[in-house]
Amino acid sequence: MKPNHLNELWQLPLTRRDVLRRSALGIGSLGLFGALGDDQRLSAASTSKPGPLTPHGTHFPGRAKRVIHFFLNGGPSHVDTFDPKPALAKHAGKTLSNTLTTERKTGAAFPSPFEFRPYGQSGIEVSDCFPLTAQHIDDIAVIRSMYAQVPNHEPSLMLMNCGDSVQARPSVGAWLLYGLGTENQNLPGFIAMCPGGLPIKDNENWQSAFLPGAFQGTYVDSKHQEFSKLIENIEHPQISRTDQRRQLDLIARWNARHRAVRLDDRLDARIQSYELAFRMQHEATDAFDISREPKLVRELYGNGVHGRQTLIARRLLERGVRYVQLWHGAGQPWDNHDKIAENHGRLAKELDQPIAALLADLKQRGMLDDTLVIWGGEFGRTPTVELSGAGTSKLGRDHNHYGFTVWMAGGGIKGGTVHGATDEFGFKAAVDPTSVHDLHATILHTLGLNHERLTYRYAGRDFRLTDVHGHVLHDILA
Repeated sequence: MKPNHLNELWQLPLTRRDVLRRSALGIGSLGLFGALGDDQRLSAASTSKPGPLTPHGTHFPGRAKRVIHFFLNGGPSHVDTFDPKPALAKHAGKTLSNTLTTERKTGAAFPSPFEFRPYGQSGIEVSDCFPLTAQHIDDIAVIRSMYAQVPNHEPSLMLMNCGDSVQARPSVGAWLLYGLGTENQNLPGFIAMCPGGLPIKDNENWQSAFLPGAFQGTYVDSKHQEFSKLIENIEHPQISRTDQRRQLDLIARWNARHRAVRLDDRLDARIQSYELAFRMQHEATDAFDISREPKLVRELYGNGVHGRQTLIARRLLERGVRYVQLWHGAGQPWDNHDKIAENHGRLAKELDQPIAALLADLKQRGMLDDTLVIWGGEFGRTPTVELSGAGTSKLGRDHNHYGFTVWMAGGGIKGGTVHGATDEFGFKAAVDPTSVHDLHATILHTLGLNHERLTYRYAGRDFRLTDVHGHVLHDILA
């Protein structure tokens, strides 16, 4: 006579794979269930190991503990923000001899409509797009020699976020959770906020891919201010927390039985998501409620959606969330093929105050030293003007993957530094070309992770975020 739980397991629907496995391993399975004994021991065996988000040790002492990433989806123009090119003004309206092929047709040299000026003791030049952020330039390392692989949004987003422009790979945030865990088990360790909808490639930008599902990013539509809309379905409208707990315990027992004969990691992810949602009911309400901040702090960040989501991000980081990614908005708002002065000027104004406020706030709280701040998009834009089908100027810029800018601050970064350079016009990385793999290797290094040792076995191969590439940028490390 089988134990009761074996009767129930035996009655579950069988797949062809189940039949083959049980035919070959049936006697061993009986021995296993006999050893486990009853339901309580079976459940304990499935839950005794530490959760996947439990904090882990690092490969070596890291300066950063957490990351906040401002993602300017669409591709901000480096020659209009952090990479001044006076040669463009000198050759304005003239055809450049070293023009490279991009996605669309471009014409003559197009000087920036924004003025650059030096800031701080370092004297690094920044455009009038980001005058408030520029006041913190001595805390910022500007990488002016980034390059990607193709001038298209989708593959470049995947490269920047997941380390591969073609194959489905885990995102940076997922790798960080895998390598480090998270310090607060009552909040998601990886949160992506994008107001108004999803960016191009949707939630693939924060996917876990072949890593366990618990490492995937949690999406929040930060356009909402009402908590029930900001984080949907987190509270059950009909039953009490006590009854929810009983319900989850029952589901967990059923899932443990189901998992015992199927060994599907996706079920683990589902169980963990149920538990996390339950635990979040209290702590998320507090973390996302910026009305608890002093009025002076709220005014520092600004009243717009980017001010709100940046302040929420700081509250999440100080509560132990490992990785927060702040997208500018649905689609690709920074994809300014026309009217670059008007569009970049408007978009930058929406971000400038929140970024400057965050840097000042983190510094005042003593958090900048161990918080890595990243700014950038999937690529840059051409120094030449984009042309319409009729061959007329659109006063905008095409995609440029040959050379662009990303900057980092805090968390072990040496501020007031510039790494690399593009050519005199800003078309291509010319000095110390820096790949996205180099950037990822450096991000992991600040957190105490060796990018060559952070691996995951899948399909018979050890994978890593940087694949077989990547060099740490030691010259920008403090």
